[in-house]
Amino acid sequence: MPPSVGNDMTSVTEATIKRPTTTSNPYGSKASDFLSNVGNFKIIESTLREGEQFANAFFDTAKKIEIAKALDDFGVDYIEVTSPAASEQSRLDLMAICKLGLKAKVLTHIRCNMDDARLAVTTGVDGVDVVIGTSSFLREFSHGKDMTYITKAAKEVIEFVKSHNIEIRFSSEDSFRSDLVDLLSIYQAVDKIGVNRVGVADTVGCANPRQVYDLLRTLRGVVSCDIETHFHDDTGCAIANAYCALEAGATHVDTSVLGIGERNGITPLGGFLARMYVADKEYVMGKYKLNKLRELENLVAEAVDINIPFNNPVTGYCAFTHKAGIHAKAILANPSTYEILNPTDFGMTRYVHIGSRLTGWNAVKSRAEQLNLDLTVEQVKVLTMHIKKMADVKTLAADDVDVLLREFHSAIDRIDGEALREHLEQAAVEAGMQIGVTKQAIEAAQEAPATKKAKLANGNGVSA
Repeated sequence: MPPSVGNDMTSVTEATIKRPTTTSNPYGSKASDFLSNVGNFKIIESTLREGEQFANAFFDTAKKIEIAKALDDFGVDYIEVTSPAASEQSRLDLMAICKLGLKAKVLTHIRCNMDDARLAVTTGVDGVDVVIGTSSFLREFSHGKDMTYITKAAKEVIEFVKSHNIEIRFSSEDSFRSDLVDLLSIYQAVDKIGVNRVGVADTVGCANPRQVYDLLRTLRGVVSCDIETHFHDDTGCAIANAYCALEAGATHVDTSVLGIGERNGITPLGGFLARMYVADKEYVMGKYKLNKLRELENLVAEAVDINIPFNNPVTGYCAFTHKAGIHAKAILANPSTYEILNPTDFGMTRYVHIGSRLTGWNAVKSRAEQLNLDLTVEQVKVLTMHIKKMADVKTLAADDVDVLLREFHSAIDRIDGEALREHLEQAAVEAGMQIGVTKQAIEAAQEAPATKKAKLANGNGVSA
């Protein structure tokens, strides 16, 4: 870990930082803004349903309960769990979760048939999510039913579930490759009989944000019920698509922790909330325990034996690490210059990487001040040049830079010129074992368990 210095490295405190208002629209309001639910949405968290379809996933009963409790504590609105028709153990696990007394509503996800519906209503769930394929691909190669059959089956299942006073959602599968007339017709039909939500699913991840907005805006004019959305991330648009869906009038978004799910998964909970934090910080922070995000992601990452990606929104090990000199200078003056997310709101720490050829003297000066070393600007600039020269050979860890800072400070009054340069180089050699360990630690971290991954950031930066 780098020396722990809290936020003292900045020249202003977090409380005095003037951050730009992220909810303002510099281009003016739009006529459709009244439809937007960007500041009023609900999360249907599907780690225990969609996430079970991830290639590495196996959640035993205890792990499902642990994840469900963690999601509930985080503040999600709904927790979706695998269908009781999947297996006997799935049914028992669902019932166990329903008995936990969670604040979040517990949903299960079933096929659009009466056998699944009859089983689902016996489990104690708060809601049932019904799905059936509507695209020509799925109608021909999956279930073989036409739209007349689908509409009839949907009405039967919805009326049955509603008769048990249980919340019900009907979703088409592969919505964006379905015929628009077919889609709107069946959504309108189920809306008329009182479905709580209709669902739009980008099952293969083919949709782009503009397509999402257009379809959801059209659907919003056809149904009066809530609209749920489910976006796969095959083409990298899941977060953007979820955001655009809310802009167009959707009310609910499906997520999973780290986006785990079938193939490469769906809208990730953390990435989605990072996007929504920028849109409406007050709403997001008032509803969700953002400081629990890393803990939640580590829990799921360990359960499915994966590392948290280095570029993961918010919790990636370098998400709040700044390296370039011009960036560091601005960050030290006001973090909003190069950060749209405040790391402290997410329980994270900002680091300024100073052991690099890209470092600037402002960052070195700030670190010297943290160490209570009295150096002039000119002295700091000289030292910075030495650091940059050494960093041309290998990256220096924070502790290595601290050695150089202290050696420089102790030597400036008694050693001048070339002798000072040689003295610093000797100090670097003496710190070589430490530098070597840092390099090995970085290499080892590439294979480290997910819970250790975040420690990698701490080897190359100083807390800001």
